[in-house]
Amino acid sequence: MAKTRARNVKAKRQAGAAIARASSAGDLMQAGLIGSFIDEGGHVAIQRVAASFGMSKGQLAETMGLGRETFHKVARTNAAKTQRRAREMLEIISRIVAWAGGKDQAMAWYRAQPIAAFGDRTAEALVKSGQAAAVRDYLDHLALGGFA
Repeated sequence: MAKTRARNVKAKRQAGAAIARASSAGDLMQAGLIGSFIDEGGHVAIQRVAASFGMSKGQLAETMGLGRETFHKVARTNAAKTQRRAREMLEIISRIVAWAGGKDQAMAWYRAQPIAAFGDRTAEALVKSGQAAAVRDYLDHLALGGFA
């Protein structure tokens, strides 16, 4: 009985360590993608993001749920709401880039794939409505082996 309990404890520790390693690797990948879009001032470089995904700044603004004119002035580009939306979008894309097959496929998933758990709304629609945390929680759930 004691040996079985010891094996179970050891197995749980090993599983926890594996999850921690996977989480760390995911965090590094996520930090790398997001970090590649941060400028010297600590802001998301919108032009760099738009160019990377083959979009105009207006298309990128619409993807984030902002007005097309948002990126015409530096003050609006660097506003807290704009930067928060950009980081939310990039964070979600970076979480799925590995299993989506690349950043372009991850963006396609973000914009077009209906998520049944959210009434077939896309990640894009959820971020636009201020529910980025729910998408992140959903992706965490899937990463830990949960069902969609």
